[in-house]
This record gives sequence, structure tokens and C-alpha cells, in this order.
Amino acid sequence: MRLSFHDKAPLSLAAFTGALLALAALVLAAGAGFGSRWAWWHFGTGFGVLRWSVYVAMAAAVISLLGVIMSRPGSGRRGLMMALLGLLLSVPVIIVPWSWKDTAQSVPPIHDISTDVVNVPQFVAILPLRAGAPNSAQYGGPAIAAQQRSAYPDIQPVVVSGAPAMVFDAALQSARALGWNIVAKDPGQGRIEATDTTFWFGFTDDVVIRITPQGSGARLDVRSVSRVGRSDVGTNAARIRAFVKQFKQVIKQDA
Repeated sequence: MRLSFHDKAPLSLAAFTGALLALAALVLAAGAGFGSRWAWWHFGTGFGVLRWSVYVAMAAAVISLLGVIMSRPGSGRRGLMMALLGLLLSVPVIIVPWSWKDTAQSVPPIHDISTDVVNVPQFVAILPLRAGAPNSAQYGGPAIAAQQRSAYPDIQPVVVSGAPAMVFDAALQSARALGWNIVAKDPGQGRIEATDTTFWFGFTDDVVIRITPQGSGARLDVRSVSRVGRSDVGTNAARIRAFVKQFKQVIKQDA
């Protein structure tokens, strides 16, 4: 016998509400960053929207879990898949900002990272692009250097046996492979300047690469600086690590 519409089991309100709230949280979280990236609002507003998306996602997770219980097989209610979808959508909205917060608490509140904290690589071509940026391009000195050494001891210069010109080309190739926007390249000075923009919030950070002769080879230094924000939540150190890894792969291929 075929069931009519009225014979269907009722839909769990908790499953429906949880899924709806989870979808709303996901839209809020995405909009928080992309709204800042597209200049719809200040990034501070974006962080506020992101915070509220977490609250909504937490409520969605609790209600969706209740929906799973109420719509489980044999319960007489529909909506189990909807409740599970609510859980699936809400979890990343909670975890990603939470991991940011956890990382921010584990790293120093600095935003200027350099492989050379004594003779720091200097920006030239990028300086006009930083005009009006809250963060200065001037290095913060020994206090910043001490915090960096403690938090990121692996951020060190790279010394290779190749000629400076070859190292320069490999560095330029590596920067392009990472999708950085090359602002200036000066082989004579051994300097490359570039910008890198974060995906979600669209923060533009500035990078300067310096290649200098050392013995029969060359030394490569990298500095990455955020334009806004007291803490970079480890972003600049991660960017330098990614560049060094890419650079070593290029050097290995060219050897």
C-alpha cells in the first residue's frame, strides 16, 4: 500500500532548526572574511561577525545533536540526515576560529618576522604602498627579535653554494610559485619585494627577499611584515617557512 502525504512521519523541529542555524553560521563566517576582503566593512567588524557565527554554530551543534536523538531510527520522526548535516556544517565554523584563538595565545603578539633580526632586510619599492598602514615598516628592535627567537627558532638565513645570480633567480621563481605579487626585483642589489594576500580576510602582507654573497656561495634572507594587526597569529613565520621550502625544492631541481 502506498503512503499518502499525511501518512509520513512528522519532521523533527530540532533537526530542521539545527540545520538552518548551521547554514546561517556558515554564511556568517564566510561573509565575515570575504566582506572585509571586498571592503564591505572594516576587518574589526568582520571579526565581530565571525565571533557571532561561532555562537550561532554552537547553538546549531547542540540543537542538531538533539535532532539526531529525536529523529533516530525508530523514533517516529524524520530529519536524521538533516540533523547530521547541521552537525557537519557547524563543527568547522566552531573549530577554525577556535584554532586561531588557540594559536594566538601560543605565539607572541608580533607581526614582523625576519631571518636576520640584526641587519634586517629593508623595503624600498613597497614603502609607498604601505603609506597609511597602521603597522610601520621600521623594525621593532631587540625586543621583537627576542620574542621571535623564542617563538620561531627555526626562522634562520639560508646559505647555499650557488652563485648569487642563480640564487636570485631561484628565489624569484619560488615567490612566483607561491602566488606572490612581485612589486620589484633588483638583481644588482639582490633584492626582491612582493606582497601576499591572505585568502579569507584579504590581509595584504609585505615581503622582502635579500640575496648577498657569502664565501663561495650566497646567503638568502626573508622578511615578512603585516600591514595591520598587532599579532599575525603566526602567519608571517608560516609564510617564510613555505618560501624556504619552495626555494630549497627549486635549488635542488636546478642543481
